[in-house]
Amino acid sequence: MVSWSMLWGLFVPYISALVIVLVTVVLAWLVNLIIPRLVRQSSPQMGGAARRLGVTVVALIGGTLALQALGVSPGILLLVIALLGVSILVALWAPLSNYGSKYFSDIYTPFRVGDTIKVQGYSGKVLEINAMSTILLTDDEQLVSVPNMTMIRDVVVNTSPQAWKEVVIPVSLSGTIDLASFESELRKSLAKLRTRLDRRFPPVLTTKSRTPQSTELILIVMLRVPEDRDTITLEVNKRLSEVIEQVRGVKR
Repeated sequence: MVSWSMLWGLFVPYISALVIVLVTVVLAWLVNLIIPRLVRQSSPQMGGAARRLGVTVVALIGGTLALQALGVSPGILLLVIALLGVSILVALWAPLSNYGSKYFSDIYTPFRVGDTIKVQGYSGKVLEINAMSTILLTDDEQLVSVPNMTMIRDVVVNTSPQAWKEVVIPVSLSGTIDLASFESELRKSLAKLRTRLDRRFPPVLTTKSRTPQSTELILIVMLRVPEDRDTITLEVNKRLSEVIEQVRGVKR
């Protein structure tokens, strides 16, 4: 006679596999929603590819765990996942390098849209900085697309007048923070640095992008002497953090 414990032992692997499949479906749905928001500044094609890649990775991991729960050796599936991962990295190496370089150029490269720069023998005005490349307009009105990876790897010369004065700092805020209060408190805090900044050009805070979840801003301050760039950058970042915490605390 078959006991309940024996029946339960027979069904446990199938129940576990079913639970894993359900969890995988939920995670794939969340990834499908989250990834487009993370890469919203890139092209729609790249956003779609990143979304499909994320869902595929979640599905493969969930499938592997479900097979393990059923007692099936997942060795072949793991081999397929490894080969697929290597192929994807090789195929997307250049786009991923450019996209990653965009992040570092936003923070560390001293130029922005409107500046005139020289790189790899090309010289022109920066028209656009997108996820993959920086677009220059040359003196003879030609468009030059320079991969963002080049901006990190090669020497970039900013020939704009007094470009050394500008310190450009990206600011990311939660959607719950009141922008008016943040800007007001930030200007009060930066006013304490006025002796080290160029008084002719007050700090400028512009909105780069805005969604219900977050707001991306650009803060530009003008130095009085070039030697203060590092110290002013550190001090401004410190004051930014303090103001964000202050405004967040008031909101609560």
